[in-house]
Amino acid sequence: MALDLNCIFCKIVTGDIPAQIVYRSDNVVAFDDITPQAPTHVLIIPTIHVENIGDLAQLSPTITADLFSVAKQIAAERGLSGFRNVLNTGEEAGQSVFHAHLHLIGGRSLAWPPG
Repeated sequence: MALDLNCIFCKIVTGDIPAQIVYRSDNVVAFDDITPQAPTHVLIIPTIHVENIGDLAQLSPTITADLFSVAKQIAAERGLSGFRNVLNTGEEAGQSVFHAHLHLIGGRSLAWPPG
């Protein structure tokens, strides 16, 4: 599947928009969120353009699993004893960039229920 050259996350994948990259592989790119909601707030995205996590899971279970594996790896590297993975699907759920992405959030106490 190709990239969407109008997508901000695709532009991060290609390097056209700078980001603080913390992990890169053939399938996944992870970078620090520019408006962090916690001391650790990393966005983990597939290197292919897919609108949301449901579509990604159907298209590539392997890449979907990679998102979670990378989240666990980054959390361990940052010494997080607990963390939250957030996947928003659709505008009503808070998705503002329509390129599947996982938020890794941690480094502070997280309340429940969220928002």
